[in-house]
Amino acid sequence: MLNWLIYSPHFIILNLIDILIVTFLFYQLLLVIQGTRAVQILQGVIILLLARLSSAYLHLETLNWILKYLMLSIAVALPIVFQPELRRALEQLGRGGVARAALPRLKREEISKLIDEITWAVVVLSQTKTGALIVLERESGLADFIEKGTRLEGEVSSKLLLSIFLPKSPLHDGAVIIRGMKIMAAGCYLPLSDNPWIDKSFGSRHRAALGITEESDALAVIVSEETGEISIAKEGKFIRNLDETGIKNFLLTYLMSPSEIAAVPIWKSLWKENYKSRVQRIFQKKS
Repeated sequence: MLNWLIYSPHFIILNLIDILIVTFLFYQLLLVIQGTRAVQILQGVIILLLARLSSAYLHLETLNWILKYLMLSIAVALPIVFQPELRRALEQLGRGGVARAALPRLKREEISKLIDEITWAVVVLSQTKTGALIVLERESGLADFIEKGTRLEGEVSSKLLLSIFLPKSPLHDGAVIIRGMKIMAAGCYLPLSDNPWIDKSFGSRHRAALGITEESDALAVIVSEETGEISIAKEGKFIRNLDETGIKNFLLTYLMSPSEIAAVPIWKSLWKENYKSRVQRIFQKKS
């Protein structure tokens, strides 16, 4: 009787429906956390789980005991760690869907254009001593910070960046976050670094750049409002006093693979002198 029930068409269909529902739920969960820092945390949890299974299989009793209680601690902490993602999932479920677009992968030409536009903008901002903070999202998603800013989702262009950081612009004080070829949001407030060794001359803009690069693999381009100095933050460290060539070389190194860098043509002039001086006049602060 039991064997007949297991192999009956009705039972098989129910099992298929059950598997499809669970698969769909897991897929939607992955879509919800995609583009957030939770992806890296989840990968770490999976690695620990595999390590525990391996230690049990190899009879490594001490290691297995340590990993067992470590996993219990993590199980308690996960709801706290994933609180923003859980809240977002429930909000999206209430709106009738949780699907998200995949993070974009840029072609070599797009990366080259992206670097051109950012470099063009920050050089002008530097010459006019206009403060700016531009964050480039990489593997670690920044959706949590994008949601707290003003959504733009506009094509990256030097003109748009310059208009955002105009001294009297309402978005001037926050950070711009770029994903792919899109300026996802402006006026974003980032976590400030609590590193006690930071140069005392750095203001909140530089501390925010360090903070976001300490918590993610993002790159942050900063223009000092006091000196016009251009810096790039990566992994909680500054590369300072960059010129146009230095900005391009750094961004090329970390946004392109070595094979893509070799294929990039010699850089051309970014702007005509008359247009550059016209833009600079816009940013001159009136006394």
